[in-house]
Amino acid sequence: MAFIFKNPNPDHNLASDCVIRAISIFFNITWDEAFVKLSAVAYELKNIMEANHVWGEYLLRNGLERRQLPNECLNCYTVRDFCNDNPKGSYILATGTHVIAVIDGNYYDTWDSGDEVPVYYWKWKETN
Repeated sequence: MAFIFKNPNPDHNLASDCVIRAISIFFNITWDEAFVKLSAVAYELKNIMEANHVWGEYLLRNGLERRQLPNECLNCYTVRDFCNDNPKGSYILATGTHVIAVIDGNYYDTWDSGDEVPVYYWKWKETN
């Protein structure tokens, strides 16, 4: 389980685009594709694409479900801990101020966000 530097931004900008980057990495689409798709939902909902309910709506429409993390220890369960506990599968983690793609226990970001504390996560809906 490791941090892997990845910046899908086509100009390699280190912008405040973590939502776009995480969705691009998670769905294995280009940054531009993620930007356009999120922009369409933002336009429809009349809000910015970084708003939790906007990108959350995009994920919901694309087959993901949101799960809360237990809050027994509000500041001690980190992104790194989540990755160690989830070595298989694809997730999008949300902290209070950041969004991170996790795939098979590795977290992809433009900086080592392993000490951040996730609040909730998105994963593929389970089918019964």
